[in-house]
Amino acid sequence: MIHLTPVVAQLAGGPLKVARKETVLGNLYAAAAALGGTLVALLLYHVAVVRPSLGRMRRLLELHDGLITGGGAGAADRLSELAQAQASERITLEDLRRRLEELQTLSKSDLSRVGFVRYDAFTDNEAGLSYALALLNRNGDGVVLTSIYSRTDTRTYGKPVESFKPTVHASTEELEAIERARPPAS
Repeated sequence: MIHLTPVVAQLAGGPLKVARKETVLGNLYAAAAALGGTLVALLLYHVAVVRPSLGRMRRLLELHDGLITGGGAGAADRLSELAQAQASERITLEDLRRRLEELQTLSKSDLSRVGFVRYDAFTDNEAGLSYALALLNRNGDGVVLTSIYSRTDTRTYGKPVESFKPTVHASTEELEAIERARPPAS
């Protein structure tokens, strides 16, 4: 059996009081039970709330790192690779933009519209050896070439064209060649 001496406490300026050993022992047991209950509650809270939350956070962090790193090295290395790739793409894009401007400038003067008409210039049945050839750019500027074939000679003429219209008198075949070179109406 445990023998406890009486606990003496002095209050400020008051008389000495002696507590009974049963009361002190009861208070000690109550404090120990409260501490034990608190520890059990904290353990249950940790098991029920904190641990699952930490597991979810760990899985999300692993998923995040996997997305950032592409499954390889660390996130900082992956971000560095992405920055280098972006710089390379920027240079490529600038080169493509410059090339596109060159092609647009070139397309203004190319002869991408062509119209061709074969015909018989004379009535002595030449089998359609005469022709009119319109060579125009996208704006309809260019030239219409005409070659007239006969049994004795061949003559070739060139006439300027602006905005799909000849600047000098043109034959029916030349006008038809220019119309064939015109893009279809949208």
